Amino acid sequence: MTILKPAALASAALCLALASFACLSTAHAAEAAVAVPAPAGKAVLGSTASSETVVLAGGCFWGVQGVFQHTQGVLKAVSGYAGGKSDTASYSMVSSGTTGHAEAVQVTYDPRKISFGQLLQIYFSVAHDPTQLNRQGPDQGTQYRSAIFTASDEQKQAAQAYIAQLNAAKVFSAPIVTQVAPLQGFYRAEDYHQDYATLHPNQPYIAYNDLPKIGNLQKMYPAIYRADPVLVFKR
Repeated sequence: MTILKPAALASAALCLALASFACLSTAHAAEAAVAVPAPAGKAVLGSTASSETVVLAGGCFWGVQGVFQHTQGVLKAVSGYAGGKSDTASYSMVSSGTTGHAEAVQVTYDPRKISFGQLLQIYFSVAHDPTQLNRQGPDQGTQYRSAIFTASDEQKQAAQAYIAQLNAAKVFSAPIVTQVAPLQGFYRAEDYHQDYATLHPNQPYIAYNDLPKIGNLQKMYPAIYRADPVLVFKR
């Protein structure tokens, strides 16, 4: 399958021109939503802090960001790169699949309004397919891997507990391949990647792959869904 990713970006104008073709394919629809049980026990991970942060990777960051921007209790969702070093954290380099990064979203949330476990429930059920190894829908490569980059040992234990819970429940037809790793660094993606699903709802990739994810969020979690997304840039 051919995935159109720019090998080099000569200018900001070229970036904008090529962005609409990133990850583009007409061979696959959005990953199907899967109803998963609510987190239990250690997987819930409640907190009385006013804000916490976790970095989630699940394929092209446009869709993952869009889902969490429509989630109540999320204060900010920023697209970026995790799992690699700062000097190669650019779209042109990460797209090569050789830098170790994953396209990821830094989710800052109010744990008094939504728990860590609830975020993971959304992540596993509607944001992506956790059984796809080094790919997501039409996008292939380690930069599209499923991964949770944790900010604390508590988050790590909660994520591992929830994966064990989902595996025991056998809600997926294949094993969960999601990696759980401590966050070593998060590098914000270029501005033109931010709020992409909101800004480009008619772009074929977004319409075909990502808007259905946001629709599934609304359908499966109506009490958590927010119609007006929390955006990186105010408009």
